[in-house]
Amino acid sequence: MKSLWNEKDAKKFGHNLLAQRVYTSRLLGTDSDLVLHGGGNTSVKIRKKDFYGNQKEILYVKGSGCDLEIIDKENFSPCCLETLLRLSEFDNLSDTDMVRECRASMEDPNASTPSIEAIVHAVIPQRFVDHTHADAVLSLTNSPNSKELIEEVYGSRALVIPYVMPGFILAKTILKKLKSADLSKVDALILMNHGIFTFHNDARKSYELMIEFVSKAERKIKKTFKGKSLAKSKPKPIDHVTLSLIREIVSEWSQSPVIASLDDSALACGYSNLNNIKSLACRGPLTPDHVIRTKRIPAIIGSDPQQAIDKFAQSYSTYFNKYSDSSMTMLDPAPRWAIWPRHGIISFGRTLKESQIVSDIVKHTIKSIQHSEYGLGGWKALSAKKLFDIEYWELEQAKLNKSTCSDNPHQGKIAVVTGSAAGIGFACAHALAKDGAVVIGLDLNPEIETQMSKISAHGQVINLTNETKLKSVIENIIKKFGGLDLLVSNAGIFTAGAYLDKMNQDNWNKSMAVNLTSHQMLLKHSIPHIKQGIDGSIVLVGSRNVMAPGAGAGSYSCAKAGLTQLCRVAALELAPHGVRCNIIHPDAVFDTNLWTPEALARSAERYGITIDEYKTRNLMKTEIRSADVGSMVSTMCGPVFSKTTGSQISLDGGNDRVI
Repeated sequence: MKSLWNEKDAKKFGHNLLAQRVYTSRLLGTDSDLVLHGGGNTSVKIRKKDFYGNQKEILYVKGSGCDLEIIDKENFSPCCLETLLRLSEFDNLSDTDMVRECRASMEDPNASTPSIEAIVHAVIPQRFVDHTHADAVLSLTNSPNSKELIEEVYGSRALVIPYVMPGFILAKTILKKLKSADLSKVDALILMNHGIFTFHNDARKSYELMIEFVSKAERKIKKTFKGKSLAKSKPKPIDHVTLSLIREIVSEWSQSPVIASLDDSALACGYSNLNNIKSLACRGPLTPDHVIRTKRIPAIIGSDPQQAIDKFAQSYSTYFNKYSDSSMTMLDPAPRWAIWPRHGIISFGRTLKESQIVSDIVKHTIKSIQHSEYGLGGWKALSAKKLFDIEYWELEQAKLNKSTCSDNPHQGKIAVVTGSAAGIGFACAHALAKDGAVVIGLDLNPEIETQMSKISAHGQVINLTNETKLKSVIENIIKKFGGLDLLVSNAGIFTAGAYLDKMNQDNWNKSMAVNLTSHQMLLKHSIPHIKQGIDGSIVLVGSRNVMAPGAGAGSYSCAKAGLTQLCRVAALELAPHGVRCNIIHPDAVFDTNLWTPEALARSAERYGITIDEYKTRNLMKTEIRSADVGSMVSTMCGPVFSKTTGSQISLDGGNDRVI
């Protein structure tokens, strides 16, 4: 590990102590081998005048839940150092009292709640204090002969702190160690099964001590791991329907839809293939800090996914009942990650971000476990009881509560919208994303990726008439997200108007291929997954022309009529599986790329009316916008239409010909 300190960058941040603290904190946060997703914490002690002009020592400590990678000055909580030191003198202090008094000590009551390690940072006398959960250090501390390893690597320069609960108890333990040590010879604290602290009165030196100490651990691992390598193997081809099934079962135990991302990299597959994987993976996490994200152990998926996940949930309930008391409420018993032997590792989350966090943690965990198991004499995690105490610790749960998912109707659901680079398709994608769905937009237009990124969705360029590519895209969606719940089949073209006796046959064939057959192929490859989706729903986008066709639009009208019949058949076939299929017939939606100002002006002139009158040429005299269609489609996919299937919904402001 190399120091990332850059004098030029450091000067950009400024020379004052808090600016230096921000800079080195970000250096730590950018290295995932040190810090993952809000882990670790840093502080600086600054002497300054308070509101009344009195000089005070203020501890600026990372706010709870803040991310070191992007931390800024306002993310540090300014606490009165004297108050924190007085708190450390108590023999006992409840978590509630600790949090309240730490908050009460803040110079700015509007700042973030201080890190649960605020008192720990206070009792370490040096000005700058850095704390990380460095992978390499944890590989040392999580081995059976950890004390001997730490002594060999660090000698007297590091104090070893036995594992205790973070917060007040840890602060008391560290304070006792510091009082009996020669601090002039100590540069670090090694916390068993937890991490490492380094400290110095200079920001750069404190940071570079962290780099030095972690590098020593890395070199020890490299030496003992010499001639060996992390397990790697090629993934076995997966059954995508089985992956959808795994997600469905986990979602049921979670009581909410989850994202299920498969990592089939060589490292993930190699780990899943280890002969002792059931024992190795189920000993515990890399650090207790991860347990609120990953739970204590993963599920192991065997030949029967239902049985494997049910077994995990039952074991979790037993674990909870064994260590809980009457004041506790059990979290959902679903796994947060699973090992799928020969296929890789699956990470679960109520949002895509949650599943990515789990995936990142697991990637670091499987490397460190192998370093300990095969290079340092074994892998030994904390006991189930100690991990339970962290998992159900109110202060750790508070971190999760900050990111609790909203009650959006499609939260955690996976939606595919075709023809979504613009117009109605984009509006549908936008509405579903706003309502919580993970949206994947498919379109022939190369701008689809850019357009979807505007709404935090995912875009894929594809010609939907190519069945081979369509099948591949659906399979990639399943691999990345775990399943499919909502399908909005919107892609279409309006072929040039022509009477039947004068129609170019290519006109007819192209309309049928795009406006009908591509939808049929999309259903063919999506239905196996939607059957295992959460509240599965399909919405096809038809046209007013189905019920009120016009002369010269035969190829378009007949294709849309066929699409309507396809919807009715799908509704009949999918109802036994709890999947709904409905069709919407929009009309006169003018805020799309098809309708330029010039085209609108020509059409209005043809009828002898203004453009505004032309836009509202319906019974209700109202304009139909793309957003109206998007909102209706999202509603049709949601609970309001939970008992409706095979229906045709007009969205046209009222058309006398249709009525």
